Amino acid sequence: MEISTDLRVPMHEILIGPNSILEGLRAGKRSLKKLYIAKGRSGEKIRTIVQLAKEKGIPVSRVERDQLSSMSGNDRHQGVLALVGGQKYFSLEEVLEEIQGKEEPALFLLLDEIQDPRNLGSILRTAETAGVDAVIIPKNRAARLGAGATKSSAGAEEYVRVVRVTNLVEAMRRMREAGIWLVGADQGAGKEYEQVDLRGPVALAIGGEGRGLRRLTRESCDILVRIPMKGRISCLNAGVAAGILVFEVLRQRKK
Repeated sequence: MEISTDLRVPMHEILIGPNSILEGLRAGKRSLKKLYIAKGRSGEKIRTIVQLAKEKGIPVSRVERDQLSSMSGNDRHQGVLALVGGQKYFSLEEVLEEIQGKEEPALFLLLDEIQDPRNLGSILRTAETAGVDAVIIPKNRAARLGAGATKSSAGAEEYVRVVRVTNLVEAMRRMREAGIWLVGADQGAGKEYEQVDLRGPVALAIGGEGRGLRRLTRESCDILVRIPMKGRISCLNAGVAAGILVFEVLRQRKK
């Protein structure tokens, strides 16, 4: 049954863009229910998407581009849209148990009220490329997994374990008990990030856009570090800050 062109689908129930959908098909992390492709949209990546969809028994429909815009509520779908089942969130217990048997020290990201889905998607992309064990977000006042984050993550959302917790401070306490060192990014910190040993099991706490870490989150960290800056702007984009710190961990561990 076709969906009418005036029906907008909730953002958490769709994937848009060929990259996100291709990775969603490959990862198999959640079910794709139906695939829509704009008439006239072609190319090698589109053929791969259609082939994978048919192999998995996912119906494929060719529709007018305007219908995709109506369903997604915008024109950023690039001619490809998929209806999906709900994204799976992991529990903190699951990811803490999984790291017990790993040889390499654990690496987590704690996101304190990152509310821009594009920032969340950018951080998920960084997390996937760096092999982060899990990204932990609060349930309230934070961006959730969905089309906005998925497109920015270029499909990385399909591979990264994301944990939603009711209380971020309580989650930090449980992580400390599991032997994980909590490092917060704060521009008022006395030490620069390169001056701190990040080779052990570590969770990097990144604050929300404009305000940084909340007081309780900041006080729950074992240590605070700052990223040195020379310009007039006093703070970095959350996604950029996360990338700098995550790859500093990898640099130190490789060294």
